[in-house]
Amino acid sequence: MKKQKTVQTLLVAALVLLVGLFAVYRAMLSAPSEGLSAEARALAILEDGGCISCHSANPELPFYASIPVAGDMVLADVKDGYRAFDMEDIMAKLKNNVMPSPVDVAKIEKVALDKRMPMAKYYLVHWGSQMTDDKASVIAQWARDYRTAYYNDGLSGERAGEPVRPIIANPNVNPQKVALGFKLYHDTRLSSDNTVSCATCHGLNTGGVDNLQYSKGVANNMGGVNAPTTYNAVYNFVQFWDGRAKTLAEQAAGPPLNPVEMASTSFDEIIAKLAQDEKYVAEFNALYADGITEANITNAIEEFERTLVTPNSQFDKWLLGDNEALTADEMRGYDLFKANNCATCHVGANLGGESYELMGLRQHYFEARGLELTEEDNGRFKQTKNERDRHRFKVPGLRNIELTWPYYHDGTRLTMDEAVRDMALYQCDVELSDADIASIVAFLRTLTGEYQGKKLTSDNEHGVVLNADNHTHEEHEH
Repeated sequence: MKKQKTVQTLLVAALVLLVGLFAVYRAMLSAPSEGLSAEARALAILEDGGCISCHSANPELPFYASIPVAGDMVLADVKDGYRAFDMEDIMAKLKNNVMPSPVDVAKIEKVALDKRMPMAKYYLVHWGSQMTDDKASVIAQWARDYRTAYYNDGLSGERAGEPVRPIIANPNVNPQKVALGFKLYHDTRLSSDNTVSCATCHGLNTGGVDNLQYSKGVANNMGGVNAPTTYNAVYNFVQFWDGRAKTLAEQAAGPPLNPVEMASTSFDEIIAKLAQDEKYVAEFNALYADGITEANITNAIEEFERTLVTPNSQFDKWLLGDNEALTADEMRGYDLFKANNCATCHVGANLGGESYELMGLRQHYFEARGLELTEEDNGRFKQTKNERDRHRFKVPGLRNIELTWPYYHDGTRLTMDEAVRDMALYQCDVELSDADIASIVAFLRTLTGEYQGKKLTSDNEHGVVLNADNHTHEEHEH
């Protein structure tokens, strides 16, 4: 009898312990207090989730990282996590009430809503770190509030939280500088032999590009990277694929002195030629106290390029409340675009241009490409010499993408179908069906906007693509 009571006591104690542990576990999984700010709640969830344990250059490893087998798994997860997403910046900004990057916000929101992180092998050891519906709702509301404050573009209702934003055309520019910049943008005297202008590779009548795999400069010298469009470049956080220019003015200063592109020996050479033009002298003197200088040339070009925005696309009209602007298939394409993580990097008004990302995140793009690696394939690494930046590139904007073929930094994809299929594969390890690709491409076509009140078109719409070997390929989508 006494033994039976002892067993019963032990069972009751064990039950009480289990109930207690379950209660503690439930409490640890609860969302942060509603009394905190949205930023503080988001930060608490990220800290409780142990995100910085993997997504950091210098993570604090758990004790079991030194245990054989288990430690190898931990180190592999840390390496993969940091390779994909460095979270030190957003964590620091949340702690200091500084506005984070919209790309970082989009990545965190998507992972939270999908409950992809933390992985089960982490939260089963680290109680309280698991992403729950309540926590995901907190993250989603934080992301929505963030976008409303960050973009200030007037979106309301259900669309206020969209990661993709409309172009609101209201550039604050000096009209006289814009007119001067337009002339300089089209002036071949910026090149050594007076044959190449900015417009040679970035034609306003060809989608802001030349539709060549690699552009040709003076003496038909071939560059080593695909020319990005100048339309909507004002929305890019840096310029060039490798981000070596912080502003449009810095970007404008590069090609004139590039030996492969415009090949001028110095801006003094360019200034001497422009100074022989009395109209230029008069215009510069009227706008700038010091007349024709490198800084003033690039400032005028920058002022002009700030006007190269293309609002009023079908998709912008939908974002701004026109429910009839998109067909059912185009709407399906946008939903697939978001579901397949495209809208974690291609965010904002330009659907990109706001971060550097690794080319071949989930499958090795360059091995599969089968071509010899070039200096341009190094991407951001060219500038930083930081190994983590090798093969990272500024994410291209997707506005007017149907006009800016061929695609990628190496210009190896001729059609949107190819580009979409391979982006899903190499970046997300997803094999899209033909039907899904067609819907996403249908959505991408709705991103073509208007320039000077008319829908943007290209004189090369039925042209060809020239590759680095001077072979041509018919652009079969157009």
